[in-house]
Amino acid sequence: MSASSAQARAPGATSLLSIGQVLARLTPEFPDLTPSKLRFLEEQRLVSPARTESGYRKFCAGDLDRLRLVLSMQRDNYLPLKVIRAYLDDLDAGLSPVLPGGVTPGPSMLTTARRLSRDELAREAGASASLLHDAVSASIILPADVYGDDALSVLRALVELQRSGIEPRHLRSFRGAAERELGLIESALVPLSRRKDASSRAKAAEMAVEIAGQLEVIRGSLIRSALGRLTK
Repeated sequence: MSASSAQARAPGATSLLSIGQVLARLTPEFPDLTPSKLRFLEEQRLVSPARTESGYRKFCAGDLDRLRLVLSMQRDNYLPLKVIRAYLDDLDAGLSPVLPGGVTPGPSMLTTARRLSRDELAREAGASASLLHDAVSASIILPADVYGDDALSVLRALVELQRSGIEPRHLRSFRGAAERELGLIESALVPLSRRKDASSRAKAAEMAVEIAGQLEVIRGSLIRSALGRLTK
C-alpha cells in the first residue's frame, strides 16, 4: 500500500475526493482521463484509494499527486505503466530512482498545472500576439479558452524557430503528419476498440501512449540521420 493510501485510511482524514471530484481537478490538465482509466490505474496498482463501507472510492491529496505524476510521465515521457509502477515502488521504498534514459520527473509533474489565458500564454512564452495568432491559424496550437504547459512549450519553441526564419506557416505539414500517425495508432487499436468494456477502453488508451512513444523514437532517429547529411 502506498503512503497516500495510508493517509486516506488514517483516522480523521479529511478532504477525501470522489472519482467525479478527481476528474474535475485533473481533466483540465489531462483531457483524456476518464472514470474507466482511473479504475484501470487502480487495477495496475498505481494508486490505491480508500473505500467507504459502501465500496465507493475516496482519493486523498496524496492520491491526487500520485495520479498527476503517473499521467504526466505517460504523456511527457511515453513510459509504459510497468516502468512507472517500478519507479513508484522505489519511491515508496525510500529510494531515489531514475527513469530509463536518465529522465527524472520535474517539479511541474507534481504541481497543479497552470491555466493561462491567451494574453498570459504569449507573455509567458515571450511571443508576440501575431506569432500566437499564426500558430493557431496553422493548427500548431489549437484554439482554446485557456492553455496549459504543453501549449506554452510549443509557443516557446516557435519563438526560437522564428529567430531562425521558421514561421508557423512553414510547419503546417506537421499537423498532417500528426493526423497520419494518429491513423496508424487507431488502426493498431481496432481489436481493443471493438470491445465495449471499461477495462478494454483503458487498455487501449495505455497502448496508444506506448505506440506514440515508439513512433517518436523512430521520428527522432530519422531526423538525426538526416541532420548527419547536412555536415557532410
